Amino acid sequence: MKAPAFAAACWFLGMMAFAQLLIAGMALATRLEESREVRVVEKEVLRPVAVRVPVPMPAESADPGVVSRPPATMKPEIPAVVPTPLDVPQVADPRSERLVREARQARVAGDMGRAIIKLEEALDQSPDDPSVRYELGMVHEQMGVYDIAASHYQKVFEMGVSGAGSLYEMAATKLRDGFEQPDAMLGKLALGRVRIFKSPNDANGQRVILTIPVQKSPADEIDVEEIAVSVIFFNRTTRGEIVQLEDNSWVKEQWVTLPFDWAGGEESLRMIYTIPPQDDQTAHLFGGREYYGQVVSLTYKGEVLDVQAWPRDLAARIPRMPSAPASDLLLPEFQDSLPPDFDPAMPLLPALPALE
Repeated sequence: MKAPAFAAACWFLGMMAFAQLLIAGMALATRLEESREVRVVEKEVLRPVAVRVPVPMPAESADPGVVSRPPATMKPEIPAVVPTPLDVPQVADPRSERLVREARQARVAGDMGRAIIKLEEALDQSPDDPSVRYELGMVHEQMGVYDIAASHYQKVFEMGVSGAGSLYEMAATKLRDGFEQPDAMLGKLALGRVRIFKSPNDANGQRVILTIPVQKSPADEIDVEEIAVSVIFFNRTTRGEIVQLEDNSWVKEQWVTLPFDWAGGEESLRMIYTIPPQDDQTAHLFGGREYYGQVVSLTYKGEVLDVQAWPRDLAARIPRMPSAPASDLLLPEFQDSLPPDFDPAMPLLPALPALE
């Protein structure tokens, strides 16, 4: 009896062991199958978006009177190899840097005394700084003390490119070209005789047409973009007062011949001044007005070269206007007809070039 029972127990245990091996094999096979599956994981990547902020442009300062400048001449574009630009070296000493910045602000504002005081203090602090030396040269050049200005530019030039950066080339240009005296163009660029045509009963009001010749000597080269003609108009009221024009929109200007070739030695500017009609109530309260005259000034690179005032008493109403003997003042020429090339239907200003 014992032998069959022992055999049965052994068989039962063997079957259990076989079953456990079978279950373990199936679990291992399942795990291997799962490990072979490819899993895809999606991730969201955020990309920054750049937004450009527009920078407001500074407003241009208004000039007194009506200022007309010849349009810039179109120059052909010549491709050239652009060298690597040099930088202006930074002022090493922070205090000297602040003094140079304050001196530059004073120079632009026209306070040369304050600019020199600031720069001399900076020079004591940083005697070998190229920015201090160059700014001193700029101040003395603007004051007309050219020998001292040249000495400061020479100091910058002697520092070389390694010491002065882009200031080296700028100082070299100053030393090479010299300094243009304020009266360098006197006798080489002048106003011709102004021609005046008056039409008091025009449909749009009182109209005055000025033709202003600008004359140039034949042997001299000038930068057309540096020429400016300024006209200040004056009116007489019914109360006898002489008042300066305040509304420049009454004036339209046009250079008659473009481009400038100085054929015959002059180019002409035409200005059309129209006084709009007044109603009776406005004329009664503020007085009527009519054209009285004008002061025409010719400047080149910011320097006044010639002035014509008509009537002559208007010369006393313009501050700091250069005086001239009575024999040197040209009297205007009064016309009784319009210029032959005048066309009221044509626009006064040249058309803008078409954008491609």
